[in-house]
Amino acid sequence: MSRAWYIIHTYSGYENKIERVINQYLESGELDPSIVYGVKVPVEDVVEVRRDSKTGKEKKINRKNKLLPGYMLIELDLPDIGWKATTSAIRRISGVTGFVGTNPSERPRPIPPEEAMRILNPENVASEASAAVYYNVGDFVKILTGPFATFSGKVEEINAEKDKMRVSVQIFGRVTPLEVSIGEVEKMV
Repeated sequence: MSRAWYIIHTYSGYENKIERVINQYLESGELDPSIVYGVKVPVEDVVEVRRDSKTGKEKKINRKNKLLPGYMLIELDLPDIGWKATTSAIRRISGVTGFVGTNPSERPRPIPPEEAMRILNPENVASEASAAVYYNVGDFVKILTGPFATFSGKVEEINAEKDKMRVSVQIFGRVTPLEVSIGEVEKMV
């Protein structure tokens, strides 16, 4: 027996509920804590930059994004004999569809430790994620303030660390790159 991480497939949106149920089962003894060591819903912290339509000022909203909607990780030390009881109890939880990569009659296969660490410890920095989440290269934006207010253009580059982006706009028939603050633009639909 050795501890390893496994991926559980769930209905999307049920991940937190299933995490609570598994933790309740561990506390009540329905799942053996010497077999089930933990369960995680991989998330990343994201800072989203939005412009307030009333005041015209930008505001940053902190939220958590699920890295793998519809999936969660569980750390198990499955015994050679008796593994079916534990995996069956987990599969019977409402919202769980099964272990990724196996049939219900098969012993689940763990993911490589490097893959588990990559999922559980995302290397995204919140400041880098802010612009990447709300704005992408190739998006069309409208400039809201400054001498180029009302101009629109295509996002060519995003520098999340400086909260700036380069937007290509047409001025007098020529495409001109402008550097603007992320708070000075609005995404066009």
